[in-house]
Amino acid sequence: MDKSKNKAIAVLSGGLDSTVAVAFFKDKYEIHALTFDYGQRSADIEIKSAKVICEQLNIKHTVIDIPWLKKLGKSALTSNEDVPELKMSQLDDKLICDETARRVWVPGRNIVFTAIATSFAEAENAKIIIVGWDFEEAITFPDNSKAFLDAFNNVLEIGSLGDIKIEAPVIEMNKSDIVKLGYKINAPMNLSYSCYMGEKEHCGVCESCMRRIRAFEGAEVVDETKYMS
Repeated sequence: MDKSKNKAIAVLSGGLDSTVAVAFFKDKYEIHALTFDYGQRSADIEIKSAKVICEQLNIKHTVIDIPWLKKLGKSALTSNEDVPELKMSQLDDKLICDETARRVWVPGRNIVFTAIATSFAEAENAKIIIVGWDFEEAITFPDNSKAFLDAFNNVLEIGSLGDIKIEAPVIEMNKSDIVKLGYKINAPMNLSYSCYMGEKEHCGVCESCMRRIRAFEGAEVVDETKYMS
């Protein structure tokens, strides 16, 4: 297949899920990855991670600044509010995770990101938009769900002049399954960054870090990224 004739836009945060999603399609499409700087505390290292992932996969990378998003709401990711910490035993407690989700929720984030990706897809005649939405996060984050994916694809069918579809290859997977897939397809998971805090090394105690730790342990794959001691 001549992948130069099949273009894709990817929403790449530099995190585990989107890294595996992009790697899944890297041999099928000419991919242009977008990373968003919306004032999140981990922006610098997320962008750095996304950049080196794109270099590793030999795909185009663009950083898009949307500073106004930081001004909306009071997310712990974009403010001085404390980032919630969890114990491993609490990751499946929906009440607790619903509360932590509200504290790190950025208003309309995936709607905004996907809409912008749609503009790029139309302009570049891309066939798909690649996202890393997954089943585990959809339990508490509705904008990761299969229902959200289907609804957005319905919007594209009605509201876009292009023949564009959002593809979420890990939409029905938990984090351990994503790691297993990433290992199988040789995704550069070692270059990904999952921490909410934005330090050079993963904090190991925020919800995102805890889910990453559990995922690699469950998949029996060594995580080569560093954690604070």
